[in-house]
Amino acid sequence: MTTTTLTIRRPDDWHVHLRDRDVLAGVAPYTARQFARAIVMPNLSPPMTDVAGVAAYRDRILAALPLGSDFTPLMTLYLTDSTDVAEVERGFAEGVFVAAKLYPAHATTGSAHGVTDIRNIYPVLEVMQRIGMPLLIHGEVTEAHVDIFDREAVFIERTLASLVADMPELRVVFEHITTEEAAQFVESAGPNIAATITPQHLHINRNAMLVGGIRPHAFCLPVAKREKHRLALRKLATSGCDRVFLGTDTAPHAKHLKEAACGCAGIFNAPFALESYVTVFDEEGALDKFEAFVSLNGPAFYRMPVNEGTITLEKAPVEVPEVVDCNGTMIVPFHAGETLNWRIA
Repeated sequence: MTTTTLTIRRPDDWHVHLRDRDVLAGVAPYTARQFARAIVMPNLSPPMTDVAGVAAYRDRILAALPLGSDFTPLMTLYLTDSTDVAEVERGFAEGVFVAAKLYPAHATTGSAHGVTDIRNIYPVLEVMQRIGMPLLIHGEVTEAHVDIFDREAVFIERTLASLVADMPELRVVFEHITTEEAAQFVESAGPNIAATITPQHLHINRNAMLVGGIRPHAFCLPVAKREKHRLALRKLATSGCDRVFLGTDTAPHAKHLKEAACGCAGIFNAPFALESYVTVFDEEGALDKFEAFVSLNGPAFYRMPVNEGTITLEKAPVEVPEVVDCNGTMIVPFHAGETLNWRIA
């Protein structure tokens, strides 16, 4: 029998960029509408590198939410070569942040202050391993001689495999994975290694950026890869693996900053995130695995309770607008101009 409605526990988004100030006020409601909680990235300018900065950012997010919203931002600390071990332990113990984020220096937007060599922060990671604090990784190398389409696979071989061997009890989330190599690594890893997958990497391959002209609204980091990688991600996401879960990596940029000679990396997928994901699970004949991916696996890995509320999706068309007005900033959403076959009831 064809499924036409789907009621699931209210989901969480385990990777978002909410930005700050006017843009924050414009984009945060889209995430809060669908998700009960979200892991908020710390790569602002300047980045959130200490307890006070993270706490102040959390207050700004809460102030930007619609009246009556019960959304909870889950904050993260931005790791640098000089991160203070005591600050990490204090912020985690006080509940100011729930995880720390590793950006290899210059890997993506807002990563100029990132870690230049992971061995520089081994003392911090050893403390995180001891206290059970998750490490969130943007898994790419950044050397200029490494092709941008190979940077994730090289990171696994050169950095991630040795990190996992050196610190087997460290809880690691390999974020926004994009390759067959990453899917295989996570699937074969132990219980302390998890991954998030974005909707765009389940829907598009690199042709979406490059065929028929440069298409900047399909450009994000890590970049979309060959079709074989997209298919590997879809297989993993819908497999029932309990260490893989939703993380949109929604990354809003103003339309004119994307459509530029040096356009920004990032895809704003928050407005229709659940509709995008459920379309994939429907196409793969795996609607029975959808709730675990979006609502159950993430809380289990983060050692948090599952949300009490529910949300219902129905199989009915919804049109995605060409552009969204986010508090005066015009942003092109993922699936702009398309019709999706599922919507929130």
